[in-house]
Amino acid sequence: MQKIVINGANGFVASHFIRELLEQNFEVIALVRNGENLSAQQRMQQVLEEISEKKGVDFSKLKVYSYSLFDENYSLTQEQIDTIFDGNIQFFHFAASLKFSAKDKNTIFETNVDGLKNSVQFFQKYAKPDSRFIYMSTAYSCGKFSGVFEEKFYPEEEKSHFRNYYEQSKRVAENVMMEHIESGRLNGHVVRLSQVVGNNKTGVTKTNYGIFDLAKRLYNISSLHPNNTLRIKVDPDGTQNLIAIDKVVEALMNLLKINDLPQIINLTAKKGVKNETIAECINRNLPMKIILDKNLQKTSMNSLERMIAVGMSFTGKYTGINLQFAHENLDKIMISENNEITKHSLCKMMDYFMGELADSSSSLKNSKTNS
Repeated sequence: MQKIVINGANGFVASHFIRELLEQNFEVIALVRNGENLSAQQRMQQVLEEISEKKGVDFSKLKVYSYSLFDENYSLTQEQIDTIFDGNIQFFHFAASLKFSAKDKNTIFETNVDGLKNSVQFFQKYAKPDSRFIYMSTAYSCGKFSGVFEEKFYPEEEKSHFRNYYEQSKRVAENVMMEHIESGRLNGHVVRLSQVVGNNKTGVTKTNYGIFDLAKRLYNISSLHPNNTLRIKVDPDGTQNLIAIDKVVEALMNLLKINDLPQIINLTAKKGVKNETIAECINRNLPMKIILDKNLQKTSMNSLERMIAVGMSFTGKYTGINLQFAHENLDKIMISENNEITKHSLCKMMDYFMGELADSSSSLKNSKTNS
C-alpha cells in the first residue's frame, strides 16, 4: 500500500482525507505543528476523533511528526526523514495561511510562498524518482479573472487583479510549482479547491469558514436581537462555488490511483449555489429574518445592519460574483457525477452547523448557571 505524506495535516480538508486513507489501510505520515497546550500527536488525534463523531479511528497506520514549515528539513530528525522517504511516496502540501488582511501580507506570503519553496526543496532533496508532490492551492487564485478559468498556469499579476493578498500569494505559489515542473526537477501537480463545505450525504459540517462563518455571525446577532428583519448588502442572484468535503475526498482518493495525472485540476463545483438559496438555509435556523439587497447603502442601514456589514468586510467581496471553471482534468479523476450541492443538501448542512452552535450556546449557559 502506498505511503502518503501530508503537511498541514490537521486542517479541515487534510484531516478528512487522512481519515479516509486510514479507513482504506494506507500508511499515512501527518506533519503537524505543536500547539501551545497540545502536542502535534494530540492535535492530530483530536481533530480525527472530532470529525469521526466518536465512531473511532484506527491510528495504527498513522505516524504524526511535529515539524516546522520554514526550517531546513522541517527540523525533523534523520530517522524521521528516512521513514518519510523510504520508498516512493505521494506528498501533499496542504499547509497554508488563510489570513486575508493587508496587515498580514508578510505572514501570508511567508507561509504560502516561502513555505511551499521550502517544502519543494525538502522533497527534491530526499524523494525517490517516482514520488509525487501535490500542491493544494485554491480556485480563487483566479482573482478577478472574468470568463472560464482554465486548468493551466496563469502569470503572476499585481495586487489590483486580486481581492486580497491570500489570492495573490496562491497565484505566486502556483508559479513556483510551474517553474519546478517545467524544468523537469519536480514530479508535481496542483489541485485548486473552491469553498469546501460539509458532507453532501450526511449534512455533517465541521468547518466555520466562508458561508458558515457568516451563518455563525448572524446566529450570534440573532441570539441577542431576535425577531428582527435585517438587510444585508448581497446580490441574491450571485453564486458561491461550494464543493462538498466528501466529493473532495473522493477526488483525492481517485488521483492516488492515476499514473498520468494532469498538472492542474480545478476541484470545484460545476454549478454555483445562489446566494438567495444560502440565505433561505440560514433563515430557517434563525429567530430573525435576513433579506438580501444588492443596492443597500450604508447610510440607510440601522445599527445591527452596520454591525453585520463590518463582519462581512471579507465575505462580502465574494457575494456578487459568478465564477466559472474548466473541468476537463477533473473529469479524468472523478467517477461519480451526482455529488453537486443542492438546496436540500446545503440546508441539511446548515441545520447541522447551526444546531451545533445552539447546543454549544446552551451548554455554555448551563455551565455559567451551575457555577
